[in-house]
Amino acid sequence: MSERNDFGAFLAGLIVGGAIGAILGLLYAPQSGEETRTMLREKTTEIREKAATSSEEARRKAEEALKELRARVEELSQVVQERLGEVKEQGSIVLEETTKRLRRKGDAAEEAQAES
Repeated sequence: MSERNDFGAFLAGLIVGGAIGAILGLLYAPQSGEETRTMLREKTTEIREKAATSSEEARRKAEEALKELRARVEELSQVVQERLGEVKEQGSIVLEETTKRLRRKGDAAEEAQAES
């Protein structure tokens, strides 16, 4: 999960750093105001496109991770259900054996009492 957090932090840093660098570069460039505004519009459009591409990629990766997680949960659920069935079966066997032993002891106790 930390890989996804690291990716998100990296992506945010990349976008913010790129935007700041582009703005500073344009502000200190020896160009006319009109040229600078044109470049700002172009860079803004470029940054928006990169952000849209990056967010789409992040969404796709999140969907893949969710799909994988659902598959793992389903697999784990099946394993748990199988093991639960095994435990129930073993519990039934133990209960049945214990019941038989108690009946035999009860029968023996009744016979001993009847003989006395």
